[in-house]
Amino acid sequence: MPAKIVTLTLNPALDKSTEISHLVPEQKLRCGPLQLDAGGGGINVSKAIQRLGGKSLAVFPAGGHNGKVLCELLKKEGVKTNALPVPGETRENISVLESASNAQYRFTLPGLQISENQADECLDIIKKLKPDYLVASGSLAPGLPETYYEKVAVFAKDIGARFILDTSGAALQAAADEGLFLLKPNLAELSALAGVEKLEINEVDDAALKIIHEGKCEVVVVSLGPQGALLVTRDGFEHIPAPMVKKQSTVGAGDSMVAGMVWGLNEGKSFHEMAQIGVACGTAATMNHGTELFHAEDVWRLLEWIQKYGERYQIRDFGA
Repeated sequence: MPAKIVTLTLNPALDKSTEISHLVPEQKLRCGPLQLDAGGGGINVSKAIQRLGGKSLAVFPAGGHNGKVLCELLKKEGVKTNALPVPGETRENISVLESASNAQYRFTLPGLQISENQADECLDIIKKLKPDYLVASGSLAPGLPETYYEKVAVFAKDIGARFILDTSGAALQAAADEGLFLLKPNLAELSALAGVEKLEINEVDDAALKIIHEGKCEVVVVSLGPQGALLVTRDGFEHIPAPMVKKQSTVGAGDSMVAGMVWGLNEGKSFHEMAQIGVACGTAATMNHGTELFHAEDVWRLLEWIQKYGERYQIRDFGA
């Protein structure tokens, strides 16, 4: 059955989050209630699209008890899935909020090792779904070559899907060399793609345009954190400012931003509107503790601010 948006998560996780008053070494610490969430980049994107009222299908390998719990959590949220059963146990990630300082401690455990043949089985599933948009987000699972997302980029072209990738390091570099539809790098990732150690704010637009002209992608949306994002196409660039909010957590903010953008594209929005929705989703995600992502009502409220007042707060000349 065709699906317009398919997400691929090659290193999924069962996210656990809790809260304590103070983090003290060598003491038994009494934690607050445990919150369980289905996690991993592409899975978070599918969850966020669901919260926006959209539909997607999440494809991922799942193993053991944690894999079953992950699938059950997604089913409760109404997210359609096609999980590939694999041997072993899906990993866990742990997030602990210290309420006294509002500092968050995030413990990421090693992922479940999968083979390239198993990852290819995920691609076989996607091929039958015939998506318009294929979104891969997150790290590669142990056992996969760093060039695997490059293989996914070739696969996306073969099936006629627009490929949106949100990852980092060598995996990002290899995939970009093949060419993608949309990239969402932060400043550090953009610097690596541009082949420089560090980019100043006045160099961001030129670096992104260089990537586009080199054929690495068609659209770049550079995440600038609390400053919003920079939308760059062959036609130029535009700063999308973010509303000022009280930050609780940055977990899932990047995935939320990607979700907002692909949801907007699937709804027929322009690149300008797409980037605005992405910034609203990413900002809304920072307003919640743990791995909660965003509340839709926050997204629409923040989007209204961006559309109404954002122009006043734009950085007008990145080349200054």
